[in-house]
Amino acid sequence: MSIGFDEILVRCRIERVVLETWIERRWVLPTPEGGGYVFSETDVARVALICDLSREMALDDEAMAVVLPLIDQVYGLRASLRRVADAIGALPEPARAQLRAELRKTPRTKR
Repeated sequence: MSIGFDEILVRCRIERVVLETWIERRWVLPTPEGGGYVFSETDVARVALICDLSREMALDDEAMAVVLPLIDQVYGLRASLRRVADAIGALPEPARAQLRAELRKTPRTKR
């Protein structure tokens, strides 16, 4: 599902200039279409996240520029871990058992 520029403004209760600024800063990456933009479900979720961070946590633009890339890194790491877990799950049981044994030997770092 995708929505247009005006619909996302209403749905997320933000002003046009604010969303345009976020697009210029590449905080949101909608698809250009017909002289405007189309927003995917992921884009809508991203806009909602930025709204929450700015409204609920009172992050200013400077902080947002730091926080958003960190959130992106966390999502990227989660996706990588999911792929690793899937790959491990596809291994034969003897290989999974050997991996579990190796992981138990690995010393854990203290915080």
